[in-house]
Amino acid sequence: MTDSWNWARRVLKGARLDPGLLAGVRPLSGGTYNTVEELLLIDGSRYILKVPPASTVPGLRYERGLLTSEAEFYRGAAGAGVQAPHVVVVDEKAAVPHLLMTACPGEPWNGSLPEAERAPLRRELGRQVARLHTVTGPGFGYPSDALGPLAPDWRTAFTAMTEAVLDDARDYEARLPRSADQVARMLRPAYPALDEVTVPALVHFDLWDGNILLDRTADQEPRIGGLIDGERMFWGDPLADFVSLALLGDIRKDEAFLAGYREAGGRAEFDVPARLRLALYRAYLYLIMLTETVPRAVDVDEERWVQAVVAPELVAALDEIEELAQTA
Repeated sequence: MTDSWNWARRVLKGARLDPGLLAGVRPLSGGTYNTVEELLLIDGSRYILKVPPASTVPGLRYERGLLTSEAEFYRGAAGAGVQAPHVVVVDEKAAVPHLLMTACPGEPWNGSLPEAERAPLRRELGRQVARLHTVTGPGFGYPSDALGPLAPDWRTAFTAMTEAVLDDARDYEARLPRSADQVARMLRPAYPALDEVTVPALVHFDLWDGNILLDRTADQEPRIGGLIDGERMFWGDPLADFVSLALLGDIRKDEAFLAGYREAGGRAEFDVPARLRLALYRAYLYLIMLTETVPRAVDVDEERWVQAVVAPELVAALDEIEELAQTA
């Protein structure tokens, strides 16, 4: 407790906030990579402090410099008027790298909601995601430089991303339903569809329900309190966000979300090239989920779940690429 308290005070001081206002430090669970704490100040304001694991801790190639990516996401979200934390300070080069940000109201969108509540929330989420996708970057890929500099085109960036996670799978001897070499061959026919993406948009890529906060203020309808955990963001194809937004499912069935997305100017068409790209992005996410079980040293139950649920979805995405590529 003393270490956390003193560390929090030093961070506040470095951010030009009065450390004497610190009233409490609370560890937050739910993350799988960074250490996360909530800092409560005497005046009632709340901040979130993130610290990445030591550089010696095993991880995937793209996970280097995640705090840089997360800060980039929040700055973009602020510019687009999207509910998200605001960056107070980020320092990747400090003795203890860290990110301090404001806290958003609400709790993770976990569990089911009555349709009367769910539909308007998904519609509003669609509008917010469409606004996110109006934010553009200076190139394609991860802004952290984890996989090298930003690329001038999306095909170059995304193929480097998939090659990196496949190399991770080989290095960690991850259990995949197809060998890494087979996966690489099966992805290749879809790569020409990536050339349709010419503008590097802000992509969160981890917008599952747990990273969407719902604020239930007394006597009011629930609203979206914030989009959080933007550490996996990259500059790329807006369609890539549809994968986690319909995790292990099909975004085309989420009519309320798509209605809001289109209302706010987002493009959501599902022709053959778009479906090929969606299959690529599903495959990429599922490769990450399967491979990260090794450096994360997950327990037996989680490993069984990943093999029973995620592995078949990777196979389905690869099979869809094979089928669609014949008609493209």
